[in-house]
Amino acid sequence: MIAFLRLALRRIAMLPVMILGITLMVFVVMQFSPTDPAYNALGDGASPEARAAFAKEHGLDDPLPVRYFRFLGDLLHFDLGSTVPPSSPVAERIGTAFPLTFQLTLLSLVLAIVFAVVFGVIGAVYRDRWPDQLVRVVSMAGVAIPSFWLGVLLIQQFALNTPLFPTGGYTNPADSFTGWLHTMALPAVSIALAVSASLARLVRTSLVTELERDYVRTARGSGLPESAVLRSALRNALVNPLTVLGIKVGYMLSGAVVIEAIFDLPGMGKLILEGVTGNDTALVQGTVLTIAVTFLVVNVLVDLLHLLVNPRIRTV
Repeated sequence: MIAFLRLALRRIAMLPVMILGITLMVFVVMQFSPTDPAYNALGDGASPEARAAFAKEHGLDDPLPVRYFRFLGDLLHFDLGSTVPPSSPVAERIGTAFPLTFQLTLLSLVLAIVFAVVFGVIGAVYRDRWPDQLVRVVSMAGVAIPSFWLGVLLIQQFALNTPLFPTGGYTNPADSFTGWLHTMALPAVSIALAVSASLARLVRTSLVTELERDYVRTARGSGLPESAVLRSALRNALVNPLTVLGIKVGYMLSGAVVIEAIFDLPGMGKLILEGVTGNDTALVQGTVLTIAVTFLVVNVLVDLLHLLVNPRIRTV
């Protein structure tokens, strides 16, 4: 337990440093945007004098380090700036959109884990037989199919040809949980398929390795039921797939941004699209920074979970 706490505190202590690095990277990259915030706020017809006055008032012509530290100070107060007119706080827009992206990512993750475990176990139990071959083919196809293309196919088949699900829109789970599942099912499957396909291959490989270990042969020789042996082996086999789960969550977050645009979901994807098409640097900067920090926090949480379930790495 002491070793776990020491490593956990080390991971957590690095989190602020990594977040600081992300803020610096996002801020510097956004400075290369050809969009001038002054003309965005005043309009393209603004005079150079009006632009200069606005830039002086808001410190747009200050040196880059000064603007960055001012940006950090605003972040500490959860101030991400304002959108272009009609002006509204970026933090409020993100606060409205982020819960939907989080819900979609979480539902996709649950589906991916369930699919990966089920198909991975089937592939390992029926190793080199036709169920295993079928799982391999489906996994390769799942990895190869882009999520956005799958989303379009699902809309075509299950929303237009066979109207079982809506083509888009969003229902708040607080209003109707079944309605929420109805609107989120196709987007979640679109994101989850590729992740579950790659995880299923890892689960299958790890479980095959575990089933060949001495403790499994001993358990079977002792007369333990096959289901109990399989459960014990599966717990150990899931340690390796867990190491890549954090990266997969990041993939899901980025995939959710694209899928939201296809299914017309008012999440972070819609905000980024709105910011890009409207040349709104503050909105793009705020949404990208939020997604990047979320990805980083999720990876740290997965690292802590990995430390918890795998005692062997606590001595590293």
